[in-house]
Amino acid sequence: MTLLICHSLWGFQGDLAAAIQQARRHGFDGLEANLQHPVIAGLEPAAIEEALHQAGLALIMELVTGGDYVPALQLGPMEHLVELEQLLEQAQALHPLRISVIAGSDSWPLEQQHVFLERAVQLAAASTAPVCFETHRSRSLFNPWMIGTYLEAHPQLRLTADLSHWCCVSERLMEPDLAPVQAMADRVDHIHARVGHGQGPSVGHPFAPEWAEALAAHQRCWQLFLQAQRQRGHSPSTITPEFGPDGYIPLLPFTGMPVADLLEINSAMARWIRGGALEPAAA
Repeated sequence: MTLLICHSLWGFQGDLAAAIQQARRHGFDGLEANLQHPVIAGLEPAAIEEALHQAGLALIMELVTGGDYVPALQLGPMEHLVELEQLLEQAQALHPLRISVIAGSDSWPLEQQHVFLERAVQLAAASTAPVCFETHRSRSLFNPWMIGTYLEAHPQLRLTADLSHWCCVSERLMEPDLAPVQAMADRVDHIHARVGHGQGPSVGHPFAPEWAEALAAHQRCWQLFLQAQRQRGHSPSTITPEFGPDGYIPLLPFTGMPVADLLEINSAMARWIRGGALEPAAA
């Protein structure tokens, strides 16, 4: 099974050339970026494709509906769907390896969630690039205890697994024997490798000893997802270390400085994965 580890551009400051250089310097196989990220916004799709091709890097596009990462409460399913259709069209012009979508809202009642997901899955099926929907807080898939219901009702729904959000929502670590993790295992096409805990979406440093239990829980779940991908012949597998800013990484009081360097953490996570941490023998 081919495993590609991508460099998240969340919080990155610089142009496309600098992003490519940084990704290559730290051993990443591709970039993952929001469609609106300054690194690519305003550039011609052909120029982006050529630059990545020359560098030998894959591209995963992230799409966000609802105005921002936390969706505006006044926007309903139809507004999200119109935006999603437009964003998918724009993203496909870049011919990404995969499209990861953050969409919907946790504020909608169950009936509206099903209406939204049904149409969103239809839009995804029409895409020329495979599309998966992230298990993200404040979004339709925010609740781990509902994921089985949604997957059963929408058989074509594919997932980006970011378990750190579910840890925060449910105030507990996700483990591979929990019903939500078991239910989603065959539907996960992409993984965001950030380690969360019961009180937040990001530990201070995933390899600090005080977070060993949280890292091990995520590791076991990621191993389960990759094993399911092997069994169904899914390739390449993709995973993006995604520790980031915006209050995710804890900040020191008074100075507001992050407790650890984000590039160092993401690069360390990539090296750990590359070293075989998610192979079945490590379970």
